[in-house]
Amino acid sequence: MKRKAFLAAFPHTLPIAVGFLFLGMSYGFYMRSAGFPFLFPMLTSMFIFAGSMEFVTVNLLLSPFNPLSVFLLTLMVNARHVFYGISLLDKYKNVGWKKPYLIFGMCDESFTINCAVEPPQDVDRGWFMFFITLLNQFYWVTGATLGALLGSFLRFDTTGIDFVMTALFVVMFINQWRQSEKHGPALVGLGVSFACLLVFKSNFILPAMALIVLWFAFTAARKEKNV
Repeated sequence: MKRKAFLAAFPHTLPIAVGFLFLGMSYGFYMRSAGFPFLFPMLTSMFIFAGSMEFVTVNLLLSPFNPLSVFLLTLMVNARHVFYGISLLDKYKNVGWKKPYLIFGMCDESFTINCAVEPPQDVDRGWFMFFITLLNQFYWVTGATLGALLGSFLRFDTTGIDFVMTALFVVMFINQWRQSEKHGPALVGLGVSFACLLVFKSNFILPAMALIVLWFAFTAARKEKNV
């Protein structure tokens, strides 16, 4: 049963493996360039496993301790997972002890596969989703660890490697722009972020995210009222 589920899940994760290995390696390099030992990227990718939030974590670890700010920033960056979880309530039923790990290990890529792909009839659905999630995390942890190890032995100028986080968000924005027919929300996000940058300078992220959430909550409430 487990072997069938693994063999059914593995091909669906191969495209993700390529991206996660290279992006994970850049994260490992990034952490090493910030002065952290190789164990840090390995452990954070194991226990945080939050993609873009892990890149943000580098600066958080180097900043003064502020748990409330960390909590709010993490909540804002990963707020979409709340909606992921709601949409997976039925799929995660009756999967036994695997459910806590499926919740913990859910990322954008695992969510997409588990929502869009139905396992073969002779494959257990719970084990199929488990291996999808496990393999995706394995790729990320492996990439981050390799990047950290290579960063320990290879000596080269890492100036500018911290731009990988910026590049990551830019690529995510471009993909969302291309996939969406309506660009209003993206333009609102850009406008609010730019305004907050002018007002709050380097502390603009939390106010910008809060205002964006309030804007869309207000817009959604008005639409419901008008229906």
